[in-house]
Amino acid sequence: MAAANRANVFTASQKVIKKHYSSAGADKRNVVEQLVFAAILENAPRKVADECFEVMQKEYIDWNEIRVTSVAELSEMFAKHPAPEGAATRVKTLLQNIFESVYGYDLEGMKKGNQGKAVAQIEKYGATPFVVGYVTQHGLGGHAIPVDSALVNLMFVLGAISDKEMDKLAVPGIERAIPKTKGVEYSDMIHELAVDFQGAPFSKKIRDLLLEISPDAKSRFPKRVAEEPAAEPEKKEESSKKAAPKKATTKKAAPKQEEPAEEAQKKKATTKKTTKKTTTKAAAKKSTATKKSSTGITKKKPK
Repeated sequence: MAAANRANVFTASQKVIKKHYSSAGADKRNVVEQLVFAAILENAPRKVADECFEVMQKEYIDWNEIRVTSVAELSEMFAKHPAPEGAATRVKTLLQNIFESVYGYDLEGMKKGNQGKAVAQIEKYGATPFVVGYVTQHGLGGHAIPVDSALVNLMFVLGAISDKEMDKLAVPGIERAIPKTKGVEYSDMIHELAVDFQGAPFSKKIRDLLLEISPDAKSRFPKRVAEEPAAEPEKKEESSKKAAPKKATTKKAAPKQEEPAEEAQKKKATTKKTTKKTTTKAAAKKSTATKKSSTGITKKKPK
């Protein structure tokens, strides 16, 4: 990405956002409060972050009580946050690491010491680049533009950073393009545009604003995922798809139970005897009839 192109985007964005957003001004909280607030503000609108911060302070007695509470319970305090669990995790991580480092929550001495060492110490507390940038700007008197994923995505669409820089969550050259005297104002306003775009990437109002900053941004707008059309029911063919009539079912005869071997043999013998007798009687009748037919005489019984 050419430096001239980056500078043009930063300059144009500075002019355009003034028409639509305003700055909250310098944060007068102490360093620990700034750290915690920045952890909530990351990827969230300032109005939402302010509400979450106030609710948390009302519900808990002090920082130590927040430190020992669960992420799930703290997430409930951040119900309006776009990513409540992520914000709660950042807050707990910071407070836990600060306590383990100084056994308390007083970091005001950082304002008087070397700024580089103070930034390095804040990073050791587990602060994200956005939190480090916010506290550097508001608490340590340095020049830094807080960068979160919402701002990175915005700058990619505007054409200020490349794919590789987007993957690294970096916006090179932004501090050089924006003077320190305008740092707080620009940071507040560009952050609000970034989270608005994050929350409504297909909003015509937001897209028109981005095109005002960078006319070629349209080619980098996120695309809607096309929904797959529902499968149409198959048309039934009149002849081939008709249900065939059910065939009459014939009850099968129950299989005969096999008789024991002895009973089968007895039954077979009985059948043979019966057949033999029947045959003998039939033969005798046949013989008598033959005799009668050969003589042709029928003897009469005496009276």
